[in-house]
Amino acid sequence: MKITIIGAGPGGPQWMSHIAYETLQRADICIGAQRLLEYLPGDIAAIRCEATTPEEIARLIMQQRQAEQICILVSGDAGFYSVAKKLLPLLQGYEVSVFPGISSMQMLAAALGRPWQDWHLASAHGRDCNAAVLVRDHAETFFLTGGEHTVRRICRDLYEAGFGGYQAVVGCRLGGAGEAIYADKVETLAGRDHDPLAVLLVKNPQPRRLASCGFADDRFIRGEAPMTKSEVRAIALSKLCLNIDDTVYDVGAGTGSLAVEAALLVRCGRVYAIERSEDNCRLIEDNARRFAAANLMLVAAEAPAAFSGLPAPDAAFIGGSGGKLPQILAELLRLNPTVKLVISAVTLETLSAATATMKELPITEVEIVQVAVSRARVMGGHHLLLAQNPVFLISGVGKNG
Repeated sequence: MKITIIGAGPGGPQWMSHIAYETLQRADICIGAQRLLEYLPGDIAAIRCEATTPEEIARLIMQQRQAEQICILVSGDAGFYSVAKKLLPLLQGYEVSVFPGISSMQMLAAALGRPWQDWHLASAHGRDCNAAVLVRDHAETFFLTGGEHTVRRICRDLYEAGFGGYQAVVGCRLGGAGEAIYADKVETLAGRDHDPLAVLLVKNPQPRRLASCGFADDRFIRGEAPMTKSEVRAIALSKLCLNIDDTVYDVGAGTGSLAVEAALLVRCGRVYAIERSEDNCRLIEDNARRFAAANLMLVAAEAPAAFSGLPAPDAAFIGGSGGKLPQILAELLRLNPTVKLVISAVTLETLSAATATMKELPITEVEIVQVAVSRARVMGGHHLLLAQNPVFLISGVGKNG
C-alpha cells in the first residue's frame, strides 16, 4: 500500500502540482475534509472518506488493507500547520510520500504583490495563541485562524492590549469562490464578523527590539507599592534562568516590575503576578499595559491559595510572602518538584526564615547573594555615592522527587 499526503492549496486540482494530481488520479481511496473532497472531479477516487483528525485518518487507512494507493488531502501546504505533522508518526511501516501545496500565507502575499519571507507565521487554528505578544515583537504577523480564535476574536485581543490603531489585512476564501481581501484598523475589524475561512496579517510599525533586562525604575508606575529595584531585578532574573516558554510566578508582585520584565523574556510563556493588595493590583495592570506585557496574568489573591487552578510553574520569584514562606515554598514544590526558585529578602529575619526553610525542603543548588548597590548623586560640583538598602537573593532548584 502506498500513501500520499497531498497539499491541496485552497482546494481543487488547479492548485496542485502536476505530479500530485497524477498520483491522485491513480488513487483507490481519497481521504480528507468534506470541503476538499467536494472540489475533486467525479472520475477521481470512487471511494471518498471524510476525516480530519490524524487518529481518524490512520484508523481509516488500517481498515483499507486491500487498497494499493491512498491519497490524503490537506488544505494549504502539508508542511505548514497541517494534519501531516501528527499523522506521519502514525503511519510508520507504510510507504508514505508527501507533496507540498500552496499555503494561504503564500496566497495572501501573492494577492498583495508582496514577499512573505519576513512575516512572522503563527497559527491560532485550534491552539492557544497569544496574538498580542507576537504582534508586539514583530513588524508583520500572519495568523491562521479557526475555531474560537476567529479574526474578530484575535483583533479584539489585540485591541484590548493597546494595538487597536494598527493596520491589518484580512483574506477570506483565498483562491476560491467568494474570495475577499480587505484592510482596516484592528479596532474596526474587532467590531465586525468575518468569514470563518480567513487569515489575518497585522502590521506593527514599531516592533519591540529591546532584549535587555533591569529597566530603569522610573519607567514603571510605582505609587506607594514596594518595588524590586533595577539592579536587583536584573540579578534575580538571571538567577531564575528563564526559558522563552516558561510559566513563571511572581509572588507578592508589588508594582509588577519583575513580572513585567519576566513576561517580556518568556515571550512564548506566561507570567502570573500574584498580589493581595487592591492598590498594587491596579499598578500591576497599569505597568503591564505600559510595556504591552500581554502574557502577564494578574492573580488578585494571597499565596499560596492563589496558586489553585494555575498551571504548574517552571520558575517562581518570591518578593513578598505575608509570613507564609514555608507554605508557599512547599506548595510550589508540590506543583513542580523541580521548580526554579528565587527569594528576595530585605530583612535578616526573612533571610533566616528562607535559609532555614530551604534546609527542610527538597531544594538543591542553594545560593545566597547579597546585592549592595550605591548610586551617585550630584551635590554641588561633586558626586556622592548613596548606598541603597542591601538585598539578599536566595536561589535554589527543587530536587526531582
